[in-house]
Amino acid sequence: MSQTSAPNSTPYPDAGKPMTSARVRDLMPDQLPNIVMPECEVRPVLKGQKAIITGASSGIGRAIAIGMCAAGADVMINFVGDDAPALAAVEEATHCGCSNRGRAIAHCADVSDESQVTEMFRAAREEFGTVDILINNAGLQQDAAIEDMTLAQWNKVIGVNLTGQFLCAREAIREFKRRGVRREISCAAGKIICISSVHEVIPWAGHINYAASKGGVMLMMKSIAQEVAPYRIRVNSIGPGAIRTPINRAAWEAPEAYRDLLKLIPYKRIGEPEDIARAAVWLASDEADYITGTTLFIDGGMTLYPGFEAGG
Repeated sequence: MSQTSAPNSTPYPDAGKPMTSARVRDLMPDQLPNIVMPECEVRPVLKGQKAIITGASSGIGRAIAIGMCAAGADVMINFVGDDAPALAAVEEATHCGCSNRGRAIAHCADVSDESQVTEMFRAAREEFGTVDILINNAGLQQDAAIEDMTLAQWNKVIGVNLTGQFLCAREAIREFKRRGVRREISCAAGKIICISSVHEVIPWAGHINYAASKGGVMLMMKSIAQEVAPYRIRVNSIGPGAIRTPINRAAWEAPEAYRDLLKLIPYKRIGEPEDIARAAVWLASDEADYITGTTLFIDGGMTLYPGFEAGG
């Protein structure tokens, strides 16, 4: 990710005076510092590891696939539907300019279908020999008010967002236990990262199927982590806030909508897919070996409930 700031950053007004919550809330954008996106060194912290990333043909999943490949992992990019975006993701991941990059392949599978998940893991073992990392990212929204939501909408979202994560986690754990720890590769037998959402803790009217699925992911993740920790299998979640992806284009594409969105984000910028990818690479690495059963919120402070910044 490149820097997006201009050289004429404007300092906070009234420097040296205490900034109350109300004053911070009322500042205009041109009274705040310009945004500088991070530039982070790419290191081969996943060298030799094999990863499956579901829903990886676009958005957060695509960024994680590219990031993990750059960090040295061989990556299976899971997708459904048109294969063109997945093949483009494979091309970008394998030609990212990183000397230690791994390989990438694409595999079509509906994660809510048990037989397709089983076949996906079989194909990964055939191609890579094993699986070390699962990124449970595939997800979707089908929004409606409660009185208008159909059973089909409810079942579709729960099927992909929650049941799909269960099916993939189950297959991954079977492989991790079968193989055990390979000390030369990682001090853990395997790592699972469930992509959840800030809406595992923040209610979301009009999106009850989505919020219910993410709340379910949270307790599923913790329960699995508790069960498999003795086998040196780590299970965690990442809870993104507002991230610039196609699924929420309406919230950031129009300037007025973007200004409204920033009212929910204390850090005053939208997240980028790379923000999630960098955290996922680290969380899957041995640098995070003592972390299991937790959700890492990457949200610019959205879970700080900014509506209460002035005392409610």
